[in-house]
Amino acid sequence: MDVPTARSRLQDMLAELDRSLGVLRGEYPERESSAADAGTVLTDGDRVQAALASLGRQRRAVAAALDRVEAGTYGRCVGCGEPVPEGRLEVRPDAARCVPCQSRHDRAHR
Repeated sequence: MDVPTARSRLQDMLAELDRSLGVLRGEYPERESSAADAGTVLTDGDRVQAALASLGRQRRAVAAALDRVEAGTYGRCVGCGEPVPEGRLEVRPDAARCVPCQSRHDRAHR
């Protein structure tokens, strides 16, 4: 993927993640609850917190990819330095590693 296309896609992804984070933060403000719905609030709150955490991780990955674009290292694996396959970048524009390095990274962080 060429750099201008990657930059554009990553900027679009970042904007969408920011919108999603804003919606979750805005639509689920802290609220008072009665004892009867305390279990529901906890469950809903847990779901919202999990979604916020996931979106936050995705946002950091996209921002890091934009940093790599600006640094001129986009498309190179941060693990081994080899090119990340074009198909992987098409599917995951924020991919930082080639598949073998990503597998090793995932196993090490379980």
